[in-house]
Amino acid sequence: MAQLDSIVEHIESTIHQSLQPYQLSSIGGGCINSAYQLKTDQHTYFIKLNQPSLSLMFEAEALGLQEMAATKSVRVPGVICQGTTHEHSYLVLEYISLKGLRGNSNIALGEQLAHMHKVKQPYFGWQMDNTIGSTPQINDQTHDWLTFWREQRLGQQLKFAAQNGYSGRIQSRGEKLMDELDKLLENHQPHPSILHGDLWGGNAAADENGQPVIYDPACYYGDRETDLAMTELFGGFGRDFFAAYNAIYPVDSGYSTRKTLYNLYHILNHLNLFGGGYMGQAESMIDQLLSEI
Repeated sequence: MAQLDSIVEHIESTIHQSLQPYQLSSIGGGCINSAYQLKTDQHTYFIKLNQPSLSLMFEAEALGLQEMAATKSVRVPGVICQGTTHEHSYLVLEYISLKGLRGNSNIALGEQLAHMHKVKQPYFGWQMDNTIGSTPQINDQTHDWLTFWREQRLGQQLKFAAQNGYSGRIQSRGEKLMDELDKLLENHQPHPSILHGDLWGGNAAADENGQPVIYDPACYYGDRETDLAMTELFGGFGRDFFAAYNAIYPVDSGYSTRKTLYNLYHILNHLNLFGGGYMGQAESMIDQLLSEI
């Protein structure tokens, strides 16, 4: 593809090596970006493309991968380069041949995620805004977790829902939950951890050696339980993963309620991204949380 020539040149200038000749093939499966594999005799890269106006999305993804890598815990794809052409914004990563999480790799992910979460960060939020899927995710810095979750997570998704035409009960019950949030988070004072931020089963796998890999992050500094909660939302991790995590960094009994609160953020995001099919689930979660206050 001739329009990718400048991206190939950027890779070459980054690694100080020619990639000629190379093979380029399309990779399917993504719903936000288009993706390609670039393969030479010595190297293989993964290239994500989108429109030029979304370059900050890739900048934030690259920064998140680098921050997680710096904890020396869970493997993430290495960042090669990132930039913008007239036709595309792009992110180039090392290519990792992936397979499903099984047995020991599931256990290792639980252990490694616990170690990543143990690294304390200076505040809640992040150094830049990013996206959760294609939804803007605001990351203003604060030292108060309750305020952060109310204003920049739950409140933002309810605001987006109203803008998308979802009014009535979802808003009235959502506002009531916002008002009562201090009761659900009472005496809960987590330290800020670097979070993957979008840790469902489709964003975790094992490499060719069986070591876990996580990717496609929506990073910020927050309560580690939000990452754990999402691993339970759509399945794919299993009891061995949770047992391994808890053996290193146990959660307390309040997590069973808070995980519904934290997963509500993602269900509201699905409502905003994919439509009214998620309305019933979102309302049911809000009702459940209000019943526990």
